[in-house]
Amino acid sequence: MKTALFWFRRDLRAHDNAGLSAALAAAARVHCVFVFDRTILDQLPDPADRRVDFIWHSVHQLEEQLRALGGSLHVRHAHAEQEIPRLAAELGAEAVFTNRDYEPAAIARDAAVRAQLQANGRGFYDHKDHVIFEREEVLTLAGKPFTVFTPYRNAWIKRLPHATLEPWPVASLAARLADGAPQDMPGLADMGFSTTNLRDVGVQPGTTGAQAALADFLPRMAHYKALRDFPAKKGVSYLSVHQRFGTLSIRELVRHAQADGSEGAQGWLNELVWRDFYFQILSNFPHAVAGSFKREYDAIEWNDRPDLLAAWQEGRTGYPIVDAAMRQLAQTGFMHNRLRMVAASFLVKDLLIDWRLGESWFARCLNDFDLAANNGGWQWAASTGCDAQPYFRIFNPVSQSEKFDGDGRFIRRYIPELAKVPDRWLHAPWTMPPLEQVGHGVRIPGDYPAPVVDHAAARELALTRYKAVRGQTE
Repeated sequence: MKTALFWFRRDLRAHDNAGLSAALAAAARVHCVFVFDRTILDQLPDPADRRVDFIWHSVHQLEEQLRALGGSLHVRHAHAEQEIPRLAAELGAEAVFTNRDYEPAAIARDAAVRAQLQANGRGFYDHKDHVIFEREEVLTLAGKPFTVFTPYRNAWIKRLPHATLEPWPVASLAARLADGAPQDMPGLADMGFSTTNLRDVGVQPGTTGAQAALADFLPRMAHYKALRDFPAKKGVSYLSVHQRFGTLSIRELVRHAQADGSEGAQGWLNELVWRDFYFQILSNFPHAVAGSFKREYDAIEWNDRPDLLAAWQEGRTGYPIVDAAMRQLAQTGFMHNRLRMVAASFLVKDLLIDWRLGESWFARCLNDFDLAANNGGWQWAASTGCDAQPYFRIFNPVSQSEKFDGDGRFIRRYIPELAKVPDRWLHAPWTMPPLEQVGHGVRIPGDYPAPVVDHAAARELALTRYKAVRGQTE
């Protein structure tokens, strides 16, 4: 093959890239392109979207890396479904190479691109790069996709020695990169977006940011399992946004977990397996994107309460751990994993609001939003998904707060109006006597809201509604 086009998407790195390596091995000359896809971007409601900011700077770094290797990068702001076939024809590419995407909208887009290319005598080749095992690579003994995590994990671990974990070669084939002079990269403002507080909240984009974040985590990996549930402690990896946009290779992360070998590293590897698990669920059970994985739960009676939904979104439910989590999300685009579960459980089982409304809010706000993980996590919390928590397991926001933020460091960081409240009252401040409220400078309600619901009563109502769709009403 004389000429090929490689299409970057959620793999924004010029090293250890399966699709790029395949293109370089197959063609004598390889052009590279990234498309700021208007089909996606035009739907985003906020011009200060941190993800677009992250992508823009990561693509800028990618362009510099390709130039250092002797190549270049075409950057377009267009509808990818139209632009990729057009650019392939303009460059005389015999085929387009890319890395596989598992989301239904992306699959439909790629099918349309493939059809257009094939109609003009060009090929379309996609490669596995974003996961270790995909689709139906890990199956039950009966040859079916797993729907329970633990046996999936066991089968995944058993297959790991046979996985491709070594880096895909790029630099050794870099002489084949086309070194044309593409047009200037469109600016954020040109596309209707603006710079955000991304760096102020500790997120450095691109592969340089990814490697810095990885270097910060590796010495902490051994303590991951012990510290991961405490939001005020630096226990988690903070690598999820880099996994989402491919500024890190998943193969590199698994290699590091294996090399460390500690209990903490095994706990972190378990989270990487969860990631693959949710991707294979998305591939094999696409109905879960729009509805409950367990279809009977589509019949749950949800509350239509825009006021309560807004209180949850804005961090004013009256439950400090929930409100602190939601304010962290609003201010930074990040939410600690333990708090994602607590906040989701509260929306679904305390406020009895449809989990899909919470899922869509996270999809709007999270820097690391990934459809597979977001959908899987929300359905887990709502007890509607595969291998979900039982419907009767309902997080108590007060006990979760006391257990995982006992000294209130996290709460006080994001809810300054409670800064002077002693630990004994902080997790349930509405129980504080009026004179104590005056003494500690906070009125409830007033300076901080009273609880929007009573947890005990809400719990009983949730159990009743879940039992009803399960035919278990007593």
